[in-house]
Amino acid sequence: MAIIGLTTLRHLLDEAITYGDLSAAKKLVAEGLRIAQEWDWSSEIAYFKAQREIIEGNDRDAMIYLDLAIKHNPCDGAAYNDRALCMIELGMVQEAFLYFDKGIASEPDYANIYHNKGWLLNQLGQHQEALPFFEKALALEPDRAVTFENLADTYIHLKEVQKAISALRKAAQLLTLSQLKIKEQIDAKIEILVKGTM
Repeated sequence: MAIIGLTTLRHLLDEAITYGDLSAAKKLVAEGLRIAQEWDWSSEIAYFKAQREIIEGNDRDAMIYLDLAIKHNPCDGAAYNDRALCMIELGMVQEAFLYFDKGIASEPDYANIYHNKGWLLNQLGQHQEALPFFEKALALEPDRAVTFENLADTYIHLKEVQKAISALRKAAQLLTLSQLKIKEQIDAKIEILVKGTM
């Protein structure tokens, strides 16, 4: 039961961090750490300590804990993913790709790592190269609104406006009532794109 609990906590934590709800993220980290310590799971203790450091903006310290999490569980795609994200924050962009690739190899069914590699490629202007990573992320987790948002951004860069509109509409449908502000931003973006195609 605790494994299911930690898996759920990890998912909720990712959502909270993605949408900037740091208050919820801190509570989820504390709960994850409590469960991991109760069960004496070294990899999970290190993982949740890393999350605490990420939330506080201590990316170097987070990487130390993530390396420890990987040492205890070399199949933890999330630990590789988060280490890559910390590296990006520290300006080690090209080196981050190595950790994305290691994470994909270690846990090929982990959607977030494909999403984040696609996001980085898109940020670097490699829009066409980003597409298959977003598509793979959505094949694994078809209800992930943020992936549809990033996919839409890629389509905008590729001048495929109708595909961008479609992806944004899907993202808006998937957002919850608590994410109303984000939904309004997406709706405004859709309106701009629609007007531009008339």
